[in-house]
Amino acid sequence: MKNPDTQTDTHAILSVIDAQSQLQNHLAAVLGDMYGLSLNDLLILLHLDQSVGGRLRRVELAERLELRESGVARMVAAMVKRGWVTRPTDKRDARVGYVMLTTAGHRLARDGAKALAELVAALFGGRRTQRELATTTRLLDRLTSNLPGKLSA
Repeated sequence: MKNPDTQTDTHAILSVIDAQSQLQNHLAAVLGDMYGLSLNDLLILLHLDQSVGGRLRRVELAERLELRESGVARMVAAMVKRGWVTRPTDKRDARVGYVMLTTAGHRLARDGAKALAELVAALFGGRRTQRELATTTRLLDRLTSNLPGKLSA
């Protein structure tokens, strides 16, 4: 006989995964139409925007996004071509690869964050109370507290 708590936990996680997938697909489609951004592009911009000096090492971005460094390198290369980021070198260690926001990248990060906030507000559309949202946030934070890649709101 299965443990009812385990079944409930499993159902909860599957619901979170399903919701995440649907939200990610919706947000990616809207951000793509509005700004030509993928959701990962926006996440890179937001991580850089929230970092000291607007720059991070590629390996740090990969860790925060939970992606391979080679995948981040490909995304960054495309973002360099679009003028959103640069790849400055470390004067002390040429092996270290940084990614740094340009002025256009800062603006896009801010615009993208604002658009994301508006999309989220429209998705909730009054279908939740502040208390419910706070409870959901606390539960999700507890669930993911030991995972890398947390962005501040």
